[in-house]
Amino acid sequence: MIDLSFATSLVANLIDLGEPADEKVLRSLLVFAFLVVALRLGGKRELAQINVLDLAVLLLVSNALQNALIGNDNSLLGGVLGASTLFAANYVFVRITYRSARARRFLEGSPRVLVREGRVDRQALMREAISVSEIRSIALEHGFDSLRDVALLVLETNGHMAVMGPESAERWRTEHEGEAGR
Repeated sequence: MIDLSFATSLVANLIDLGEPADEKVLRSLLVFAFLVVALRLGGKRELAQINVLDLAVLLLVSNALQNALIGNDNSLLGGVLGASTLFAANYVFVRITYRSARARRFLEGSPRVLVREGRVDRQALMREAISVSEIRSIALEHGFDSLRDVALLVLETNGHMAVMGPESAERWRTEHEGEAGR
């Protein structure tokens, strides 16, 4: 025979939110907005070149924000509601940035030229916290023996490093005229 009080308690623990659903949605949206701003201020470099310290911070931040996201609720439904809100907010942001160049620049930033015609822009490297040895290594990975051979090396908004010879650099400049941070 099945213990009905146990089954009732189990179901209640899975679906009882403990807090109003609208509060969970608001909490999730506020945490999402905080993370978007924090990651945006953190720089493009963090997106593609995560190191051990970055990973540790990311894991600790996710743990620190868990309760802010769903409050004291440990229910399955509360977690699903919080996660669904995050997915929905991300979908809205993706659509907005797809349709609006202004929103895209605001939320994602602009590409940053790090090397132009073989000359390293040390100020740009400083702003992005990237060392000359890092970009030398990246250039080497892309088949350039020396930074002098690189026509353009750009830190894209997604954290990708685009390393180009003269022809590719000319196409990139044509497509991104006035957009790249200098």
